[in-house]
Formats: sequence, structure tokens, C-alpha cells
Amino acid sequence: MMRLQLALNVDDLEQAIDYYRRLFGVEVNKREPGYANFVVDSHGLKLVLFEAPGAERLNHLGFELFEDDQVDGAAERLETAGLLAERQNAEVCCFARQNKAISYDPQGLMWEWYRVLEDSPTFYEKDVSEAACCAETATITESGCCG
Repeated sequence: MMRLQLALNVDDLEQAIDYYRRLFGVEVNKREPGYANFVVDSHGLKLVLFEAPGAERLNHLGFELFEDDQVDGAAERLETAGLLAERQNAEVCCFARQNKAISYDPQGLMWEWYRVLEDSPTFYEKDVSEAACCAETATITESGCCG
């Protein structure tokens, strides 16, 4: 089982939360400064919102997985195809410790296959204030750091 993750940059997080809450008929699943996500089971969707005024709308795409062997399988498939850019194990990103496999399309759009291991109080391993650049610039480099 998996669900599609759609990560969007929004100009006004509160306005976007209100809109998507009403659009999908679900409450916010997780809310942190500059960040919110919705789990929309009826559509197999995890919608992630980053407050990043003026940034391109699409931040990244991914698949939320529920078993580590699914992440391992995705990483192996991507590596065999020559598309695996990075493999992360138990790293903090987006207020959660995760295992993930990452690939970038030819124009640089990030795709990730990930499993959340546990919630985190910080956006990255560092303090939220140190990682706030991602919310401002809405870019993530291959090393998982703000670019």
C-alpha cells in the first residue's frame, strides 16, 4: 500500500489550509511553522504545503510507503535503472524521521519514495531556525540540505 505525495509551495499557508481542508473535507494531519500536511485517504493522497511566497508552485512529488522493504525495493529498482540519486536512512526532513530513496527528473524535479519512522520537532536534524531557508527558498539539494 502507498499514497501519492504532492508537495506544493504556497504564498499564504493559512489561506491554503482553509482551502484544502474544505476541498477534501479533511482536517490538517500535521501543522508546524511554515508547513502543513493533509492525509486524504479517499484519494490515496498526502498533500504537503510549504509556505514559500513567490516560489514555483510544485515543490516535489513522492510516494509515502508503509514498509521498509517497499523503500528498499524502490531504491533497488531506481539504482538498477541508473536513476537513484540518494538513499537516506533515518534522516529528519519535513518534521519527520524517514527512510527514503530519491531521484531527480531531467529538469531537476525531485521524486521520493519514503517511509515515516517517527515525528520530529524540527524540519531537519538541525533546529528549525537553521533549516528555515527551505521554507523561504523551497529548494532541496541532493544532499537533503537547503540550496
